[in-house]
Amino acid sequence: MSGPGEVDPQAVPQPRAGSGYDRPVRHDGEPGPATGRSAVPERSAQPPTGYPTGVPDDPRRRPAPSPQPSSAPPARATASVKPASGASPSPSPGSHADTPAPPTSTYGDEGGVDAYVSRETPSREEDDPPLAMEAMRAVQILNPSGEVTMPRPARPRIMCVANQKGGVGKTTTTVNLAVALALHGNRVLVVDLDPQGNASTGLNVPHHAGIPDVYDCLIENVPLAEVAQSVEGIPNLWCVPATIDLAGAEIELVSVVARESRLARAIAAHPETFDYVFIDCPPSLGLLTVNALVAAQEVLIPIQCEYYALEGLNQLINNINLVKQHLNPTLDVSTILLTMYDRRTRLADAVEQDVRNHFGDKVLQAVIPRNVRVSEAPSYGQSVMTYDPGSRGATSYFEAAQEIAERGVKLGGAA
Repeated sequence: MSGPGEVDPQAVPQPRAGSGYDRPVRHDGEPGPATGRSAVPERSAQPPTGYPTGVPDDPRRRPAPSPQPSSAPPARATASVKPASGASPSPSPGSHADTPAPPTSTYGDEGGVDAYVSRETPSREEDDPPLAMEAMRAVQILNPSGEVTMPRPARPRIMCVANQKGGVGKTTTTVNLAVALALHGNRVLVVDLDPQGNASTGLNVPHHAGIPDVYDCLIENVPLAEVAQSVEGIPNLWCVPATIDLAGAEIELVSVVARESRLARAIAAHPETFDYVFIDCPPSLGLLTVNALVAAQEVLIPIQCEYYALEGLNQLINNINLVKQHLNPTLDVSTILLTMYDRRTRLADAVEQDVRNHFGDKVLQAVIPRNVRVSEAPSYGQSVMTYDPGSRGATSYFEAAQEIAERGVKLGGAA
């Protein structure tokens, strides 16, 4: 108990620990460092001037700088940042701070000092903008000068593009490979054997009713040279169109003598010599597809990177073997092309691995990805090679055509 006139120490509210007000008083009357939980540890040494923390910096109270040796180069002027009110000043050069000091070397200094180089310096490949790289690919594919040529085979290569499953890219593959080879010095003929006439549409060849087409060659024995049309804008490329009349050829060929070899005789009777003859087959295994297999020497099978495309592949291989045994001993499955590859799915990668493990070297290294430009091109009556030559689809088909041309040289030499 305290006496009269004395203040009870327990009655005076005491500051809570960690509130910032429980600092001990120093001998000079200034509050000492905080001792509570909210106290922030000092990260830098006290300034050498001796005045308390938080007092504004007075230039008159700063110690004089020590003299520098005469041999040292003069220091460059740097902008100083004034600390905020209440903040501790920056540490002196002699103090030990937790944060490392920035590099003191400057650009252009001599004496063997390594200059600071930014890691964000762009590489040589990054210097080229995407539009410039796309333009370079477009010039390579279109080949306007005609100087770049793909090797020509020593003998004509008649290739049948077949797969009994629809929508795997047979017509798209036929059109784009033919255009790519024709733009690089090869003479190419496309025979549209599909009654839908999609290959004729992709090459912008008229195929309405009344136009002489492949039906006249198969049924009426019209020479192929009178039916073939040159493709506008693509030199060295011709197309034999297909009209809706071809839909009835399946029935009419039943009673025709030597019905399986009608197309082979028509191609053999053509007076001109082509480097490549691509036959676009319908999505079936009827007489039209059998005519294409008898007329061809090689079979190109486009395979969509999905399970359904693999399911019907065994039946196609069995039919090819039957034609090879009884009608065309020289027939061979020479090329497998993976189409509509979607790199975002594991299924596409699994299908690719299964096809490569089963067919080996017959599978082209070039893979055709899903690309909207490939689907847009037929609506303009063009192939993707001329519609958007810088797209990924055009580049992939160009690589596939180049690989096919190089394989033809290995098989029989160049012309």
